[in-house]
Amino acid sequence: MTAPFTVDHDLVEMMSAVFAHHREQNEPESGTAPWDTGLWSRLDELGLVRLTGPEENGGSGAGWFEAAELIRASASHGVRIPLVEHDLLAGWLLEVTGSPVDAARRTVCVLDNEGMAFGVPWAAQSDKVVLVWRNGDTYHVADVETSTLDIAPGTNVAGEPRDTVTADTTVLSGTPIADAVVDQLLLRGALARGLQTCAALARILDLSITHTTERTQFGRPLAKFQAVQNLVADIAAEVALARAATDAALIEAVRTDWSGPNLEFLVAAARSCAGHATSVVVRNAHQVHGAIGTTREHRLHEFTTPALAWRSEFGSVHYWDEKLTAAALEAGREGLWALVTA
Repeated sequence: MTAPFTVDHDLVEMMSAVFAHHREQNEPESGTAPWDTGLWSRLDELGLVRLTGPEENGGSGAGWFEAAELIRASASHGVRIPLVEHDLLAGWLLEVTGSPVDAARRTVCVLDNEGMAFGVPWAAQSDKVVLVWRNGDTYHVADVETSTLDIAPGTNVAGEPRDTVTADTTVLSGTPIADAVVDQLLLRGALARGLQTCAALARILDLSITHTTERTQFGRPLAKFQAVQNLVADIAAEVALARAATDAALIEAVRTDWSGPNLEFLVAAARSCAGHATSVVVRNAHQVHGAIGTTREHRLHEFTTPALAWRSEFGSVHYWDEKLTAAALEAGREGLWALVTA
């Protein structure tokens, strides 16, 4: 599928080649995925670690279309590395506050009223964590050394680091930010996870097509059986729907510089489509692969478990379904068509 926007073809090919080469040279880790410092250094040399950062701050000055291709390349090759958290979230948030952005590896989290954040990506393996917390009526942001925080390591179902971070907000000093910045942080994270999920689903479709055309049963390929064809066709339809909804949200985010009045609805639609698509795609893919699809030797799990994990981060499927329902009720009968087609 071709994205409805233009990104330099050579750049896209280079991104894919880097992750493909890394995957060929390195077997996926069992247990908790490590922050691969060798790959990180390589990406840094290529200007991909801070792809969207301003050039005057050491970034590459690219936009979200290029970042989307980088995210897709990583996810489609089964490579786990926190480019989203470091560049699109933590780096962006520091730039919004006018804070310096050095070469430290970063992630980001929003603390609750008790000074805790759960499921924080890659916190224990980061050099710094960009903390967001509410002090009275105002949110604050601070770039904090990981060593000063209480971090309990954890993982999601895909084995990616998702840690619990605890900070004493009474001793933190941060930069005030508007509520709208925190709202955008959630939308940026949600859209990025949607892009990752769609890339994983697309790879699952590729694996399913390859398996059903190469695997024979009763003297003919599995793809010749109508029941199998139906399963794969349903996978393809769900992947296409999720990708179309996610691309629509991405285009609107870029077009309006994340300020469009309809953006939250489009992100909600994208996340809802991708979340529900994951259920169908993962189920059908395991049915067409049979027993081999459950083995560690087969690559299917490298994409099914991340898709299941990512669809629940930065808002669960239920959360985004509720957002869609609320928007539809607010629009009412007279405004629903305009909401959907805007």
